[in-house]
Parts: sequence; C-alpha cells; structure tokens
Amino acid sequence: MSKILRQIVNMALSEDIGTGDLSSSLLDDNVTSAKIICREKAIICGIDYSDLCFSTLDSDIEIDWKIKEGKEATPGTVICNLKGKSQAIISAERTALNFLQTLSATATQTKHLVDMIKHTNAKLLDTRKTIPNMRYAQKHAVKCGGGVNHRMGLFDCVLLKENHILSIGSLKKSIEKALDEYPDKPVIVEVESLDQLKIAVPIKGITRILCDNFSSQKLFEAVVIAKGICPLEASGNINEKNIIEYAETGVDFISIGSITKNIHSIDLSLRLD
Repeated sequence: MSKILRQIVNMALSEDIGTGDLSSSLLDDNVTSAKIICREKAIICGIDYSDLCFSTLDSDIEIDWKIKEGKEATPGTVICNLKGKSQAIISAERTALNFLQTLSATATQTKHLVDMIKHTNAKLLDTRKTIPNMRYAQKHAVKCGGGVNHRMGLFDCVLLKENHILSIGSLKKSIEKALDEYPDKPVIVEVESLDQLKIAVPIKGITRILCDNFSSQKLFEAVVIAKGICPLEASGNINEKNIIEYAETGVDFISIGSITKNIHSIDLSLRLD
C-alpha cells in the first residue's frame, strides 16, 4: 500500500468523521454484512482506496470483490460484499463510495473516448486538471480506462507554454534553455501556429510538440511537417464530438482535461444485509 494512498484516505476519513461519527455511535456495534451495488454501466476503479477506508476503521473486516479493477460492471451488479463491524462499515461508507464513484467516472469516460479512437494510432492523455489531492488516484483511473498519463506534476517534465516562452523571450531560446538545464527530463513545447511548429521541429532533443487549439485541418498539416521527426500532441477544445476527426489526422497524442475535471460520478450504493 503506497504512502500517498494512505495519506489521501486518512485525510478523507478525517474530513468526514472529524471527532467522531455521531449517527453511527447509536448502533449496536455487531458484526454485519453489506454489499456495494453499481447502478449503471461503469468501469470500476478505486478498489484499493475503498478497501483502505473500511480496513482503517475495522482491521478485521472481510472484503470480497466480485469484479476486478478496470473491468466493466453492469447496472444492478453487486460488485463487493463486506462483513465487519456495523459502525465501521457505516462510518466508512460515504468516503469509500466517494473514491469509487469518482475514480470509476474517470475510468469510464476515459474508456469511452479511447474506444472512439481505437481505429487510429492516437493515444489519449490526461492533464493536470485534476481534483486537488486526487492527482495520483485520477491518473491511475485514466490508466484503468486505457488512457496514458501525461506528466504527474511540475517536477517530472518541462512543458514550455505561452507564458514561459513570453517570459524567456523566444520559442527557440526557451527550448534551448530547457534542454541545456534539464537534459535528463522530458521536454514538451507548446506551439500555437504552424510557423512556431516549423521553428521547433528541427531542434533535436524535444520529447513532444503540443499543438494547442489547432483546427483539425491545421493539425493535419502539422502532422505532415513533423512526420518522422517529432511526436505531436493535440490539445484544446477537443471532446467526444470531434475527437475522431482529430485522431484521424495522424496525431500521436490527444490530451483532454475533461476526463478528470468534467466527470459524471457513477451511481453506487451500499446496503446492509
């Protein structure tokens, strides 16, 4: 169990329970059984987070998952059976389901978009537009849905965007400075026009060029220019209505923030037997 996962779960439980669960304290703390039911079609994700919510409050709880992480559940499916102390199950319920409904939502939406473009070579990327303190969890959910992780944060990759370039002085100077100062880190540069793309493409050492807010036609031209030289990523105003059009340009990656920030939580419920 990773340290980050434990920290996230402990903070979530503390936020909800605080000084104590007043309602659950009224229950006789007997051993009881419960089940988690999925009410809609979904890719299930967040099992480790859910398990830790329950086991933190009852170390002896028995948890039996009927579905594997990253697999699809159908409406009305019992996805998990629980047996443990009633107070712990009820106290952990909301936090556990919050993790499951949110991460399953990200995995489900990711899978939907990945399936839409599976006939192309384009890979679906996430972004940093994640719920605070849920970055690692949501990026795991993206992978469960068949997507690919972009940089984790500001520390593991250089991404030169418009404001960086304006501050440093020029696109070429920005790229050269990044490559010189961080030779062992991935360097991705954002371009906003074909003219900028033509400046960036010949510079050796760039990991990927991000074409920001290009039309599909402009992106097709960009693919021709960069083909065989540098991978391209498309981003900006791409959604399920136009993702196929963009993927069919031949671009290597498409990054979409909506898979982590504009999600529809999956309908799940926990019921005592």
